[in-house]
Amino acid sequence: MNEMPTQLEATDIHGILQALPHRYPFLMVDRIRDIRGDESGVGIKNVTMNEPHFQGHFPGFPIMPGVLLIEGMAQTAAALCVLSSETKAPKRVFFMTIDKAKFRHPVTPGDTVEYHVNKLKRRGTIWKYAAVAEVAGKKVAEAQVSAMVLDE
Repeated sequence: MNEMPTQLEATDIHGILQALPHRYPFLMVDRIRDIRGDESGVGIKNVTMNEPHFQGHFPGFPIMPGVLLIEGMAQTAAALCVLSSETKAPKRVFFMTIDKAKFRHPVTPGDTVEYHVNKLKRRGTIWKYAAVAEVAGKKVAEAQVSAMVLDE
């Protein structure tokens, strides 16, 4: 049987800014593509040398802090939850857990990070996602993240 292809959607920085409360310098995702409701999506982060954390992490060899990679994963997942909401009420997202975090390769200025997030489960207002960060198809980090999403 032939199945209809799943329609993929995307959002740019404007949609992300409407979905999330984060702002520069703490917004860790520039756009999201391949959105399938709250099931999955791919967040994109263009890493640039002018980001403030590179001044001290580390001088002479700038590396994106691992915690910011995790934050990018969580922000991508949170945006999927908010963007897929059936109600138009403003949302608040509260990060709850980080599990199974692993860092495999440094991310440096000039890299484009892709946050591949896939929903593991949802129970009421709590979502849990598996996330993998990749640069040029190479896994640089992974984790499971969960959050609570509430109406404001």
